[in-house]
Amino acid sequence: MSAVVIGASGGIGAALVEALDEEGTPVLGFARAFAGDAHIDLEDEATIAAAAERVSRSFTPELVIVATGLLHSGEHGPEKAIRDLDPAWALRNFATNAIGPALVAKHFLPLMPRGKRGVFAALSARVGSISDNTLGGWYSYRASKAALNQFIRTAAIEDKRRNDRGVIVALHPGTVDTALSRPFQGAVQPGRLFDPPRAAVQLLDVLDGLKPPDSGKLFDWEGKEVSP
Repeated sequence: MSAVVIGASGGIGAALVEALDEEGTPVLGFARAFAGDAHIDLEDEATIAAAAERVSRSFTPELVIVATGLLHSGEHGPEKAIRDLDPAWALRNFATNAIGPALVAKHFLPLMPRGKRGVFAALSARVGSISDNTLGGWYSYRASKAALNQFIRTAAIEDKRRNDRGVIVALHPGTVDTALSRPFQGAVQPGRLFDPPRAAVQLLDVLDGLKPPDSGKLFDWEGKEVSP
């Protein structure tokens, strides 16, 4: 198997690269923080296309994971109320959390195998589930992750015509001890805050168990389907 990790400089992304490398899987990692051929910016489609071109010269990727996400930045964080909604911040959430991964799918799915198993996965979040939303708040993050889940579902339907053995899914990794979740870890139940290496192994185990009928769905770190 050969793999690609987008967002390889982040906590989960770096751990995924390390776990795959330890398994002996050839893996290429890309991130906005990286320079040169390993640079990718999900808000710049040209860099996504360039990364795909580099991968196409190296191998046929059988696993592509988009391990990126935006929840807070500087003075901006998840909105507690509708009065806090800022259109520029909302657009940035959608660009990073939904449109960016969809553009990765646009450029990388054509590189993936035909007639055999290939897996494309993007990190999403349980809070993107409309049916699971009982607390409210976090408008831009929730909506952008819901949009990502819809992108995943729609891409899975289309890609089935190209490769009916492929799997395209969204993943909820749980609460992982990274910069993204750190300001919000106070309410996490004991035993439910995962370090990145454990989170990476859990996600890879979930992916290993998925089959073509699972394509288009959202699964959590235990392998349980999350309702839309």
